[in-house]
Amino acid sequence: MAGTTHPIDPGVSIGHVHLKVADLDRALDFYCRVLGFGLTQRFGSQAAFLSAGGYHHRIGLNTWESLGGSPPPPRSTGLYHFAILYRTRSQLADALRRLLEARIPLDGASDHGVSEALYLRDPDGNGVELYWDRPRELWPRTENGELAMYSRALDVRGLLVEAGSLAASSTVSTPGAGPRDL
Repeated sequence: MAGTTHPIDPGVSIGHVHLKVADLDRALDFYCRVLGFGLTQRFGSQAAFLSAGGYHHRIGLNTWESLGGSPPPPRSTGLYHFAILYRTRSQLADALRRLLEARIPLDGASDHGVSEALYLRDPDGNGVELYWDRPRELWPRTENGELAMYSRALDVRGLLVEAGSLAASSTVSTPGAGPRDL
């Protein structure tokens, strides 16, 4: 394994994701109407930039090389998933409510100890993780103080109760936690 003697600055973060999509309007419907991102700029039917909180863009969408295209076949390289971080559990609960209202199926829902996460596919088959991080002082640790993440089924019903959703009283079915969820 190649290593470096100078680790990356801890303040470095991943900025935005730019996705190739087959149909810009369909992608905008999902990311804006369902997830709630705001449209900051659109370039006709070819590209758009989406925001959370007025930032210039968190997600870029384009059809430059993918108009009318299909998702990559299974067992090929490419994007596994990208993750959207919510500041609170309540915000993640609201995202789940939105997904259920839009009848967007979940691929999985996991409690990782450090975070709780929902997994799904966008209309173009891109993997999307919606999650919130628990406070660092609540992260599971070994006796030696090392991080001890795990993957367990998320209490989806409890998350819906937090959202104040009437759907919490209905049956909620999601695939169990598994290796795909890490």
